[in-house]
Amino acid sequence: MRLATWNVNSVKARLPRLLDWLAGTGPDVVCLQETKCPDGAFPVAEVGELGYTVASHSDGRWNGVAILSRVGLADVTVGFPDEPGFPEPEARAISATCGGLRVWSVYVPNGRTRDDPHYAYKLAWLASLRDALATELSSTTALAVCGDFNVAPTDDDVWNPAVFATSTHVTPAERAALAALRDLGLTDVVPTPMKGPHPFTYWDYRAGMFHQNKGMRIDLVYASAAVAGAVRSAYVDREARKGKGPSDHAPIVVDTDLVPGQPQGRRSSLT
Repeated sequence: MRLATWNVNSVKARLPRLLDWLAGTGPDVVCLQETKCPDGAFPVAEVGELGYTVASHSDGRWNGVAILSRVGLADVTVGFPDEPGFPEPEARAISATCGGLRVWSVYVPNGRTRDDPHYAYKLAWLASLRDALATELSSTTALAVCGDFNVAPTDDDVWNPAVFATSTHVTPAERAALAALRDLGLTDVVPTPMKGPHPFTYWDYRAGMFHQNKGMRIDLVYASAAVAGAVRSAYVDREARKGKGPSDHAPIVVDTDLVPGQPQGRRSSLT
């Protein structure tokens, strides 16, 4: 099974690129973030021509997550219990069972600045996500949580730690929240970089940051032991960040020995 995750920064604006990428890369399951597309307007027919079914959760212009699968799509859940909001819950999480694998697509709040209310919201959201995943892992062994976490796990995951010293995305509290997810038994599937020593996944549009490889690794795949042990390879598809009108994120592609349709773990009971 080939699993991928990509913050597309508007599925409608990036649709031709998305379709070309799906056709060329052929992932079995794709987690999308920042779809920015109302559920009723998601290009279901277009991706359907490539063999994908869609589960989408979006509230319109902002946020939005989706899962595309060509190996089955069942037990779809939007959001999670006790999910914080600002002030109401936003379209930031969706999960489904795809070919025996429980998959989550998440778009963690940005946090903005350390003294902004969104920062506290971000930490609360991550804490509630941990609780939801703990429940999920009590009833399923094969699980992958994929998406834009808006946190760089270590200083090696930013191009210059000094530049981010007073910023969000690198604070001890945010990194502790990620560590709490890993403490559930999840493994950070670190992809192979396609340029330089660091597997960055995000580069700001401004000031030629991409061409200088001044990026961050904030898009992550966290996998349960059953999934992490089946990973054969993972890479950042840096080519998808090139050309005219790209997203500011690159996809992560993970190849596993999981076989769609074979039991990968117990069925989830999360509602």
